[in-house]
Amino acid sequence: MAAVGTVPARENAGKGAISIRNVTKIYDPEGVNVLAVDDCSLEIAAGEVCMIVGPSGCGKTTLLSAIAGFHSITFGEIYLDGELLCGPGKPLADQGADRVVVFQNGALFPWMSLADNVAYGPTVQGRLNKTQAREKALDMLAEAGLADVGDKFPGEVSSGMARRAEIVRALINDPKVLLLDEPYRAMDALTKSIMHEALLEMYDRTKVTIFFITHDLEESIFLGDRVVVMTTRPCRTKKIVEVNIPRPRDYHILSSEEFRLLVDEANEAVHEEAIKAFEAGERELA
Repeated sequence: MAAVGTVPARENAGKGAISIRNVTKIYDPEGVNVLAVDDCSLEIAAGEVCMIVGPSGCGKTTLLSAIAGFHSITFGEIYLDGELLCGPGKPLADQGADRVVVFQNGALFPWMSLADNVAYGPTVQGRLNKTQAREKALDMLAEAGLADVGDKFPGEVSSGMARRAEIVRALINDPKVLLLDEPYRAMDALTKSIMHEALLEMYDRTKVTIFFITHDLEESIFLGDRVVVMTTRPCRTKKIVEVNIPRPRDYHILSSEEFRLLVDEANEAVHEEAIKAFEAGERELA
């Protein structure tokens, strides 16, 4: 499924740097007063694949949603390419095509073909007419290994194909940032491995900045430039694992000593937080 031909220049090349500065998020401050994110800071370079791991419920998705403009922040600031997304006086970021989200559950329109799903965004936004959008959608689906299923509906293809089409739909407007919230969590190991290869191929073509939440440590090392381990709630940066494995990558690296050492390094930090999360849950139930 390797891409062939000349890779086109990306419209937003060199853009997509995210700066998270001392961000705090408190849910229901006048009532339950749940501290989800506490003084969290993180710098993500343009074109970086930044993998976010941590215990369930630690605040990872809250942070992603703040970047996307779905949730407000209580304190702190978030910038995209030096421009304020949210902060003092503007707690909720504007939603925009420069930041596109793919969640765990598929969001393709079941009544549209895969090609029409992918073409929908640029058509509605007026960036392309229907003919242009469909042509571009078919080209991008072909690049993602979906040349033969563009006219099929989501219910007629495998979950892996549908999810791949959803990521193509996210990329067709050339966003600066792709926000992925455990997109492969429900997939079996074989399908997930195919999806990893497909995502890496798409990344090699676009160099879009990726903010990817996962619980799978091998996935995080295989895909990422850095793995950011978050603390149990409230969410803070605990440890950053630098993944200095050259790109492009393939599955041969999974058996390398360097890969296993990186997984062990990340696992040690995650395990500490998992124990804390479990003990906190036990106390809450007591």
